[in-house]
Amino acid sequence: MGIVKSILKLLLGENIIAEKEKISEGAYRIQLKSNSIKDADFEAGNFLRVAVGAGEANNSRQDFVRSYSVWNIDKTKGAIDIAVATHSNGAGAKWATQCKVGDTVYFKWKKGKFVVDNSADSYLLIGDLSALSHLYIINRYLKNDKQVESIVYNHHKSDLYKDIDGTTPLNFYEMPQNPTEAIVEKIKEIVPKMKGNKMVYIAGDSRVCIALNSYFRRELNWQTKQIKTKSFWNPDKKGLE
Repeated sequence: MGIVKSILKLLLGENIIAEKEKISEGAYRIQLKSNSIKDADFEAGNFLRVAVGAGEANNSRQDFVRSYSVWNIDKTKGAIDIAVATHSNGAGAKWATQCKVGDTVYFKWKKGKFVVDNSADSYLLIGDLSALSHLYIINRYLKNDKQVESIVYNHHKSDLYKDIDGTTPLNFYEMPQNPTEAIVEKIKEIVPKMKGNKMVYIAGDSRVCIALNSYFRRELNWQTKQIKTKSFWNPDKKGLE
């Protein structure tokens, strides 16, 4: 075993790819299994830092690790599902395309503030293909009495996929990259119909996250605690997110 893989095994532990499935024109579902998952301290909205090119000489440090949302977790089976988009053609896309059932995968948990929060009465979930699995698990972990609205977009709707249980609970739209103006028009239709205390989750393209965060604060006068944002990718950045 190489030095890099020995270190990964020591620090992160070994996990096995149990299942792999192409779920749309631009995404794969990959299931990881290990006994350590059974004891995970999990909160809906947690991420994994996954080593996607361990030991490959042509991979820079930036290409070595990618962050993926936990799409689904089954502690009884010790299994986690993630969804990996392949439109970027980067290291993560290459790994998702080439990996096989039975391969060893190394990851560690990444926890943050972009997690499920049941303190509001109504929710608006906004994001692109990169954020879809994250919005799905947030939606599933919201209590049944919550009102949930959504705007999920992609240049090609065929790249968007169903939730882990085969349902499509979120609303899909075909929009180009960085469609802030079009999303704002949808927001103007949706927000007046939202009841009680409101909250919005905004994820995906960093440009959209910044613009919509500003819109909710300045134009709609929402408070900071009502707005949750998470940039999953930046067109000018190559790296972990």
